[in-house]
Amino acid sequence: MKVLVLGGVAAGTKIAAKLMREDRGNEVTVLNKGKNISYAGCGLPYYVGHVIEERAQLIVNTPEKYAKLTGAKVLTEVEATKVDPASKKVTAVDLKTGEETVYGYDKLVIAVGASPVKPPIEGCDLENVFFMRTPEDAVRLRDAVDSGNIKKAVVVGAGYIGLEIAENLKLQGIRPFVLDMAPQALPGFDPEMAAYAEGKLQESGIPVITGVAVTALEGSGSKVEKVVTSKKTYKADLVVLSAGIRPNTAFLADSGIEMFKGTILTNEYGETNLPDIYAAGDCAMVHNAMTGKAAWSPMGSTANIDGRLIAQNIMGARLGYRGALATAVCKLPGLNVGRTGLTEAQAASEGYDPVSVVTVVDDKAHYYPDASTFIIKMIADRASLKLLGVQVLGSGAVDKVVDVAVTGIMMKATLTDLADMDLAYAPPFSTAIHPFANTLNILMNKINGKFETFTPAQYAAGEAEGYKVVDACLVPSIAGAPYVDLTSVEGPVDGLNPDEKILLVCNKGKRAYLLQNRLKHYGYQNTRVLEGGITFSDVEA
Repeated sequence: MKVLVLGGVAAGTKIAAKLMREDRGNEVTVLNKGKNISYAGCGLPYYVGHVIEERAQLIVNTPEKYAKLTGAKVLTEVEATKVDPASKKVTAVDLKTGEETVYGYDKLVIAVGASPVKPPIEGCDLENVFFMRTPEDAVRLRDAVDSGNIKKAVVVGAGYIGLEIAENLKLQGIRPFVLDMAPQALPGFDPEMAAYAEGKLQESGIPVITGVAVTALEGSGSKVEKVVTSKKTYKADLVVLSAGIRPNTAFLADSGIEMFKGTILTNEYGETNLPDIYAAGDCAMVHNAMTGKAAWSPMGSTANIDGRLIAQNIMGARLGYRGALATAVCKLPGLNVGRTGLTEAQAASEGYDPVSVVTVVDDKAHYYPDASTFIIKMIADRASLKLLGVQVLGSGAVDKVVDVAVTGIMMKATLTDLADMDLAYAPPFSTAIHPFANTLNILMNKINGKFETFTPAQYAAGEAEGYKVVDACLVPSIAGAPYVDLTSVEGPVDGLNPDEKILLVCNKGKRAYLLQNRLKHYGYQNTRVLEGGITFSDVEA
């Protein structure tokens, strides 16, 4: 079978390699616009920060090595310019010579990826303005950083890559500012979780300014000196534009292939609307595993999973991709962040009745060196108890909580299904009750009415107005608030009326819950606990 693959990196190389493993007799040709057939795009920010020292470490396979390993034919610096589905031919140009060649195919795979969005503003072509998509981009940025002439930098885009770039610029002694026109950093997180992360970034020396639009880049000479926004102007010796990516699909405009905003629509088998044409990777749509709706998941993980299935389907299988969950994990200064599934707002828009809880739980045995905490937001449907989503913040291995949640969501599990699982425990790794299970138990208590609370979002929105704040911390910590020591409560508490509205606040939420439990026994029926305590929210009496 003659298979033509347009594009390499993650999806294209995965599909071509799997096709050759399935049948060594296949004639598989990969046309790749760039020089690099396979590189670690997610590792580029860490090359800039010298966490990864050698450029060669970013190159997964050279074209020559890949061809020998797989048996596929690889042509680099060759760009597809036209697809003719009727004749099953692709026209491509050799970028070195300008020569055009027409390639025939039995099956065509489009995996041409995406390119950084270049904002329609003046100054993008000034010196020291960078994008971050290829190893060459990372090399140019690191060379500028290593010159010693950069003091201030502006990163435009507060998504995962933008924040990782900012962290690595700071590692090199540069003061970074991160700007984004969206109302929050970290798309895919609920606002209060994103706001907490933004606060931690600010504390680490990386200010994140949201709700601002960049309108121009300025320089008195050839180098960038200022970033002009809708609110103010920022001085900058260097600018990194990380404001999103756009699929490289303009050449398909007249092909008849269905697209949405330039992204190729595919079914669960990776097929486009035209026979014998497949698409994968950052240029293609998949679908959301929970909603079934078309979803764009420009992640290396999605590209590899979907690509492997597509190769098998080309060979005659009918293996449907189960879908993506927008799962993500990101390393920030002193804070790792991870998420999967639906946010609370997304869950509501999909017709669920979402109920959530925010917990602050130990990430391993509290007495073990380097023990810390996870802040976990877990979301479920109130009626069915179906797990809908999880968001995690912490200095430790947040991915382990996310991955448990992914497994549960993909299996369509309820909280009851996931309760009391025999998850791994030893002091260096976890707690006796796993952080995921601990949070699940707390959410079940909330749903069952045993734990009555205000979420951090509700507290920030003023829903606790009229409640008397009571300090339930281990030691008094809230100025002006009456303090109640949990262990001393053996009956009604002096100064607290059983009928008044009381907001119990402690460091993390646990002592306040235990105090609420005791107070209920003694007739206090109007108490609420602030989820996450003063760890997550600033509280005033």
